[in-house]
Amino acid sequence: MTHRTLLRAGHVLSMDPDIGDLPRGDVLIEDGRIAAVDREIGADAEVLDMTGRIVIPGFVDTHRHTWEASIRNVAPDATLDDYFVDILDTFAPLYTPEDVYAANLAGALECLNAGITTLVDWSHINNTPEHPDAAIRALTETGIRAQYAYGSANTSLADYWFESKIAIPGDDVRRIRGEYFSSDDGLLTLALATRGPGFCVNDVVTSEWALARELDIPITVHVAMGRLAGRFGMVKQLHDLGLLGPDTTYVHCCYLSEDEWRLVADSGGTVSVAPQVETQMGHGWPPVMKAIEHGLRPSLSIDVVTTVPGDMFTQIRAAFGAERARVNAESWQADVPVPDTMLTARQMLEIATRNGAHVAGLEDRTGSLTPGKRADVVAIDATALNVAPVHDAAAAVALSADVSNVETVIVDGVVRKREGRLTADAARARRLVEESRDRLLAAKEARA
Repeated sequence: MTHRTLLRAGHVLSMDPDIGDLPRGDVLIEDGRIAAVDREIGADAEVLDMTGRIVIPGFVDTHRHTWEASIRNVAPDATLDDYFVDILDTFAPLYTPEDVYAANLAGALECLNAGITTLVDWSHINNTPEHPDAAIRALTETGIRAQYAYGSANTSLADYWFESKIAIPGDDVRRIRGEYFSSDDGLLTLALATRGPGFCVNDVVTSEWALARELDIPITVHVAMGRLAGRFGMVKQLHDLGLLGPDTTYVHCCYLSEDEWRLVADSGGTVSVAPQVETQMGHGWPPVMKAIEHGLRPSLSIDVVTTVPGDMFTQIRAAFGAERARVNAESWQADVPVPDTMLTARQMLEIATRNGAHVAGLEDRTGSLTPGKRADVVAIDATALNVAPVHDAAAAVALSADVSNVETVIVDGVVRKREGRLTADAARARRLVEESRDRLLAAKEARA
């Protein structure tokens, strides 16, 4: 039996250039798919009144270590160097599959609560084969759209991050591919989260890239962040190894050379920027404008809640403020006008939605309110005092709204947040993640 939901009379920001904005518009959802977007739609459907709401595509977070939800804010003042020691060498080896399940459950629900409907879960916590099973089970239970990026273990900083000779276990990735991702059409898809040159010896790098391509899954890799990786010339090394391709997402990219930017663009690669982490932890300036100047479509990501907030509003503002500050300062120094390419609030909203879907390889399914795509939709309460009165709806979302204004969240046609409350058992998720926190802290103390 066909199920229809009609979002009626909202201010629709479709992010589809052919549809544009509808100051008063309807969105019809039919069996999980967007059936129509128009000024007024008549249909026999469950009606959700969107009066006073701004209706947008769901946000897309293209890089988050979701397993770290259990240790939220343990490293508020950390640099990137601190993070490697305090998190990857201290907490990560202590994680059990139960901790991963709790963190992924709470972390994915945190995403949904904040209007993030698609998540790239950069899961470098696979200390045993049971760890990825736990992570995937939690993602499945929440109903979020996610790309599960299978990463390495973290039982030893020296073994896994400094000229590592240990490759991601191909047999287990093949098992996961066959057991959970035999089709690429589901809510969850698979990727490979690799460490890359400098962090690994060349034989490991080539074997991991070969594994991803054997299984026909995308690759995601951190590059050119801070002193640690900026000196590696990772993209140049990948080029020299003959590994560049359109299946690879490059995360951070703060210290790419001009030649490396051209290599990424020419190879069809994609870019994920984590602006709050990059400015706060010392990775470098978030290279949103640099990516655009090279013809790329950058996306935004949260990265680590050990150190920064887990919502997309924060990332939009961090990138917008940092990039404009950088360009304003450079223009002042050179005594020239600011360029016409200065970022706009509307661009930031597109980067957080459509671009994110592009980078995650899911633009045919999500990222805009386009008939035929899957129904990943968010409604923002624009009557709240921190948003009203609305003059520019895109600016209202990008610069004024916050998580408290996310009233309705729909993923694949299923309502996951209604009237400001998650439909899931958030209390259970909080209890599990708090129990995980307590266990991890106790294990850390016992190990000290």
